[in-house]
Amino acid sequence: MKKFLLTSAALFAICAGPAVAADMPVKAPIMPPVAAWSWSGFYVGLNAGVGWGRSNWEGRPAVPDFDVTGGVIGGTLGINWQFSTFVFGLEGDIDYANIRGSTTTNCAPSLCETRLDGWLGTARARLGVAWDTWMPYVTGGAAFGTVKASLLPQPGAAFSGVNSTRVGWTVGGGLEHALGTNWTAKLEYLYVALPNFNCPSIGAGANDTCGGTGTSINMRNLNIVRLGVNYKFDSGRY
Repeated sequence: MKKFLLTSAALFAICAGPAVAADMPVKAPIMPPVAAWSWSGFYVGLNAGVGWGRSNWEGRPAVPDFDVTGGVIGGTLGINWQFSTFVFGLEGDIDYANIRGSTTTNCAPSLCETRLDGWLGTARARLGVAWDTWMPYVTGGAAFGTVKASLLPQPGAAFSGVNSTRVGWTVGGGLEHALGTNWTAKLEYLYVALPNFNCPSIGAGANDTCGGTGTSINMRNLNIVRLGVNYKFDSGRY
């Protein structure tokens, strides 16, 4: 009897072994960890976008604020330092700008025109929070641009008014995303404030004046939205 029981147990083990093995969970292969993204390092880039705001000719009675709109395109240079999840950076850019607007209301002989025409630059600090390949950030610093104004005799007339390079400030924010080992892309908003400048008469012709002394030109509430792509000299993966 004892021999029969031992033989039966052995046969059961032989038969059940493959089934038990088949029921055991199979572990997935261990994948190597994905390297984290580092935002530290120098970068250069290109950007392009749109701008809009308001202009006012203070000192000319009953001239209303009027819209200015246009586009910007240019280049960027910057550097980042990452400390844990925080990223501190310095960034500068220079853009060609063509943002303009005009009004005919109480602007004899025809219209008052204001332009941010030629270039717009900024020098800013950035503070971001890194989530691997994503980084939302805030930014702020100085802004530089040439504001031009002219009292034109007719729409489309050659612009020959006055201009002044203004130094103001800018604040904003954005979201940047790593596209690969060295490339990133960003969407950015900037509010730009450039100070007023006086626009005296600079000639006898109506096209060479802003209406006499006492007229102060401003381009207020200037908003810039830009898309940009940057090339990072150091690999973002480590």
